[in-house]
Amino acid sequence: MARIVMAQLDFWVGDVAGNTTRLIEATREAHERFAPDLVVFPELALTGYPPEDLLWRRGLRIRVDEAFERLARERLPVPVLFGYPEYAPEGIYNAACVIRDGAVVARYRKHRLPNYSVFDEKRYFLAGDAPCVFECAGLKLGVTICEDIWGPEPAAQAAAAGAQVLLNINASPFHVNKGVERSFELAHRATETGLPIVYVNLIGGQDELVFDGESLVCGAEGRIVYRAPAFAEGLFAVDFDAAGQPQVAGPVAEPLGLEAAVYKALVQGVQDYVNRQRFRGVVLGLSGGIDSALTLAISVDALGAERVMAVLMPSRYTADISVEDAQAQARTMGVESVVLPIEKPQAAFKETLAPVFRDLPEDVTEENLQARIRGVLLMAISNKTGRMVLTTGNKSEMAVGYSTLYGDMVGGFAPLKDVSKMLVYRLCRYRNLLAPVIPQRVIDRPPSAELRPDQKDSDSLPPYDVLDAILELYVEQDLPLSEIVARGFDEATVRQVGRMVKQAEYKRRQAPPGVKITRRAFGRDRRYPICSGY
Repeated sequence: MARIVMAQLDFWVGDVAGNTTRLIEATREAHERFAPDLVVFPELALTGYPPEDLLWRRGLRIRVDEAFERLARERLPVPVLFGYPEYAPEGIYNAACVIRDGAVVARYRKHRLPNYSVFDEKRYFLAGDAPCVFECAGLKLGVTICEDIWGPEPAAQAAAAGAQVLLNINASPFHVNKGVERSFELAHRATETGLPIVYVNLIGGQDELVFDGESLVCGAEGRIVYRAPAFAEGLFAVDFDAAGQPQVAGPVAEPLGLEAAVYKALVQGVQDYVNRQRFRGVVLGLSGGIDSALTLAISVDALGAERVMAVLMPSRYTADISVEDAQAQARTMGVESVVLPIEKPQAAFKETLAPVFRDLPEDVTEENLQARIRGVLLMAISNKTGRMVLTTGNKSEMAVGYSTLYGDMVGGFAPLKDVSKMLVYRLCRYRNLLAPVIPQRVIDRPPSAELRPDQKDSDSLPPYDVLDAILELYVEQDLPLSEIVARGFDEATVRQVGRMVKQAEYKRRQAPPGVKITRRAFGRDRRYPICSGY
């Protein structure tokens, strides 16, 4: 019998010494709790993922070398498998190694280097081509890294080299339905090779990316026989018999539903981003609208109420019920709140601008001025209190530019940047099922920026259910406008949306980062030229 522990942990990019300490402590804890034969850690555990251009810094290489020296001195009580960047004379490899009794006894270099979506591994790494099979507790274990399992060749190589069990270490980012895709690929590799697979994944937030864990064991027949919980650090032990078959007792953890998975991803992303930037907490504009209400709930769940500050900045166009609902939510969630009316600063700006604006009618300029005054106030509070400003806009607004540059786009992080408006509603209802913190009136009211009398979002945009459906096809599926029209959407509406998406590219380039939860997020995932004749 062989016992393998999956170490599903949150490793911080660049913190090689800290990550090494975590690896050592987790190994000792696993030894005490489970007496395993092997502890398996995620891809690039020493450096965190993705280290990006840090890989080219000589200082990072020195720290990786120091980590290996430390691991050799520690003489860990259990063999460990983990990922790290291997610096070879010809270049850098995304590699994994096994350390036993202080010595490296096996090495593997990742074969398949992803270079799509958020992945850019060919920029940094050379590809390996040799299998790695090592013996542990009488079993022959084959090593693969992340993308290797999404194609047949590396697994087949390991099987041909005599592996009885495949170990696949990962830094696989979350997006909606990613767990289903992983299970599908693992089932294919298992049935092709006739081997069970131990799939160990990272958790945590790294800039826009969030890693959800859900480490798995897939049986040789393609069935998931063990699943670790999503978005939870932990050590998870699985036994294998002498033939390499997993011996699992108890039920398989159910995958999270869409709303639960997305909400946990947003909380994880905010928590790690704010903490790793070493901010005291966050401050956000709480308008009484649905986007800021959801952002407040996420912030409190990520950081605790004592680290969150809500600022209400009403104007003459702000409805009384907006202030009432915002204050009610702040009280319910135990958050410090302050009311800063913007009427006086708005009047001062208009007086200052009067020589330039003379004889010109009021238009969107005055609306944007209100948003920018609010942005100035939030940034001043951020500077004074050491709190990061959270931007509250959603993906639908960002897509079509329904936002004010240097106004409501101000901030250090945008939790809802990749969350469509219709999904915002679903997430609010989901959060209220856990505990009713968002006033129902906020969910039920028609959305409005409240920058002019009786304003509604629908004055400027198609209904959000229509807009989101078009954006799904145009942004995430890359369909041409003509094909979207052919699917039954109004041609004028489709062309309007297409124009707005293109025209807003310059705004999105200046937007803060935010959590990626879809297959195609704005930012590092979807990169278009600002000036384009397309």
